Amino acid sequence: MKRYWLLFSQAVTVLLAAYFVVATLQPSWLKRGATYSRAGISLLEAPSEPRTEFAPGSLAAAAQKAMPAVVSINTSKEVRHPRSNDPWFQFFFGDVGAQQQAGLGSGVIVSPDGYILTNNHVVEGADQIEVTLSDGRQSKARVIGTDPDTDLAVLKIELDKLPVIVLGNSDHAVVGDTVLAIGNPFGVGQTVTSGIVSALGRNQLGINTFENFIQTDAAINPGNSGGALIDVDGNLLGINTAIYSQSGGSMGIGFAIPVSTAKLVMDGLVKDGRVTRGWIGVEPNELSPELAETFGVKARQGVIITGVLQAGPAAKAGMLPGDVIVQVNDQAMRNVGEMMTAVAALPPGTPASFGIQRGSESLTLSITPGERPTPQRTRQPR
Repeated sequence: MKRYWLLFSQAVTVLLAAYFVVATLQPSWLKRGATYSRAGISLLEAPSEPRTEFAPGSLAAAAQKAMPAVVSINTSKEVRHPRSNDPWFQFFFGDVGAQQQAGLGSGVIVSPDGYILTNNHVVEGADQIEVTLSDGRQSKARVIGTDPDTDLAVLKIELDKLPVIVLGNSDHAVVGDTVLAIGNPFGVGQTVTSGIVSALGRNQLGINTFENFIQTDAAINPGNSGGALIDVDGNLLGINTAIYSQSGGSMGIGFAIPVSTAKLVMDGLVKDGRVTRGWIGVEPNELSPELAETFGVKARQGVIITGVLQAGPAAKAGMLPGDVIVQVNDQAMRNVGEMMTAVAALPPGTPASFGIQRGSESLTLSITPGERPTPQRTRQPR
């Protein structure tokens, strides 16, 4: 037994001596994960295996879920000088041929059948539209339909095994929610930016006829138009459409069309080639203390009606100036944008229930909407 103990103590002594020699002359050998550069510099590097888990608070999972379904859209169209056919213009400048004008934007694949949601202003007037997927595949796209009133368009491509985004519920979004914007700003390539929902129901901005925007401070720049605004689960909340900017770049105020609106528009364009909207013939206004006092109403929330078209659907149902619309089919109305969107979504010819506050009295009117007339609009330059 004494012999074995002696051998053990000698082995431990040798090993400890070797450890101290290595620790003194080559301490880097004892550092876990140590590697050497070409110049012989000892470095510590993280394991090279792909990450399977993300750090707490990371938004990588949401981004990776949605990014494959966001595409880059390149358009081209021929532009001729407005006076190119003028003989005097041709005399001085010669025959000026058509010039190719290129455009850039983004889009979101929302169906395995190849349907893509984007902005109308991205593809408006384009002669050719080419879509580039995140995996590098390219395809010509055809326009299924456009809706200038909401600045939305639906494209279609013919490719197999398409990545598709999951549609979220924009009606459940609240101010302060974390969101990501995905697109192709300035053509640099697919880019993800983060921010929060800054406001809901933004309207009267002069951008579209129907405005019910989600406002966000996630950076949105030229080329992001038509891209995705997603939640922390990677689900689509809206289609990025416009920014407020004095420089042309992001200033922290961007606007997205809610996915609830986009779904209605897409269904109409795919089914009928146009969007059929309900119309009740009223002039709505935001409910202010001054208007509430003028009309003697007690409502604190809703949309006040300051004008009713004679013989229109609302007038036939008994609506009067000064009425406050507080609900449309059990959906609470908070602002004019929400009311216009809710009324536009009503199928013409089908009665709908309107909750009304008239003075201190609560009423329910059954209004059968008609089809909204097509307005004569002049779109503002972007």
